[in-house]
Amino acid sequence: MATRQRLPDGFVVRLGRRVRVEDGGRTLVGGAPLRMLHLTPAAALRLSDRELVVSDAASSVLADLLLGTGVADPVVERLPASQFGLDDVTAVVPVRDRPRQLERLLGALGAAFAGRVIVVDDASIDAEPVRRVAEAHGARFEPLARNLGPAGARNHGLGLVATPLVVFVDSDAVIEPGAVELMLKHFADPAVAVVAPRIVGLEVDRPTAVERYEGARASLDLGRLPALVRPRSRVSWVSSTCLVGRADALGAGFGEGMRVAEDVDLVWRLDAEGHRVRYEPAAVAGHELRTGLRAWFARKAFYGTGAHPLALRHPEEIAPAVLAPWSAAMLLALLAQRRWSLPVAGVIVTATIVRLARRLPRSSRPVASAARLVADGSAASFVQASALLLRHWWPAAVAAALVSRRVRRALAVAAVVDSLFEWRRTRAKLDPLRFAVLRRLDDVAYGAGVWLSAWRGRSFAALRPSLRSRVRATPTAPSRTSR
Repeated sequence: MATRQRLPDGFVVRLGRRVRVEDGGRTLVGGAPLRMLHLTPAAALRLSDRELVVSDAASSVLADLLLGTGVADPVVERLPASQFGLDDVTAVVPVRDRPRQLERLLGALGAAFAGRVIVVDDASIDAEPVRRVAEAHGARFEPLARNLGPAGARNHGLGLVATPLVVFVDSDAVIEPGAVELMLKHFADPAVAVVAPRIVGLEVDRPTAVERYEGARASLDLGRLPALVRPRSRVSWVSSTCLVGRADALGAGFGEGMRVAEDVDLVWRLDAEGHRVRYEPAAVAGHELRTGLRAWFARKAFYGTGAHPLALRHPEEIAPAVLAPWSAAMLLALLAQRRWSLPVAGVIVTATIVRLARRLPRSSRPVASAARLVADGSAASFVQASALLLRHWWPAAVAAALVSRRVRRALAVAAVVDSLFEWRRTRAKLDPLRFAVLRRLDDVAYGAGVWLSAWRGRSFAALRPSLRSRVRATPTAPSRTSR
């Protein structure tokens, strides 16, 4: 487990936008994954306008609790200066036959990384142009005799890093000015091992429909809100397109031999070891988008093939859906589409609210709190059920739809509602029809990759949902916070 040190004075955290405050500030509902956090009255008083400023050991303990549960995020623009500067960071760039993109990246890094860039050539077909670009920018050129894949190339570069921090950045990416400096602020928290920026598509003059879709719903773009990154949470992984990490915490680096999902594996291992991984959308890196439909579809399917390798390494975390038993029963009742479906679902929800209310003795309004929790759980369950039908299980769902009118109806409703909701939420610069078509192709490609990986591995572990409680009750904050 990672050693916890005290957060420095002046460290500011703010409750997440989706965190609900109840009982006069003594109860917080939110986090990663969802939980109900009970604070002592004195601890609750330390929160002012949803913020907490670390000023002593007691407030440091409380801030650490809020950060570690995902209930609060650092206020990055007000964080104290980290002990690290750009001189403490080495850039590692894996590349294979992309001299033009490498030229653009190294030019953007500029003099700030002079003498601290390692370009690892992953057995390019023609390595000479790559070498010339690297040397022209004063970067260290490290050719590999055989192709190891991006993970292996990064690990080779990591072994050469002599600074305390490393930034991995792909050759077809561009880090925006100030992004690395912004991410360095997070390392004022000694528990943070890795920080990742928001990955957006590089702008082009005449974007295709695929590029417009990716601009709104890209796989690597994890949204506008900061997050603690861990399994079964809103942001459960970050892309290795760009990562800043502590070299000592990374150890040997990415999973040996992994050609896909190596970034997910790294994040989940670090979380299991007790480290924190932060997603910081205020820092941005641009990334080339695939313009052709065939290349885009193939890349989505490739992402899906990472499911089985992850299932071997993280069998408890890979489930495509995590449902509480009551929510699974409610969904099954509704999917049956019988006359009794709504009444039975209503009975399940009502019984769950009553049972949960009895488990909330610290709440001043246990029934209302339980009802809100069940409503949150129901909404999450509908989203996950839709994803199962349209994305992870679509081959089985389509086969069932050939013989079942009810399955056809469920698929049609899920597809229309999901497409319209995502089109409106993302504000895509694309008409609803083309967005809906690409949205479904996105799901088909990824799901096909998942099934392909399951077939190759002779295991359906990556396709099995998990039944477990979605809400955790966290005990009252440590007593020393009330001093």
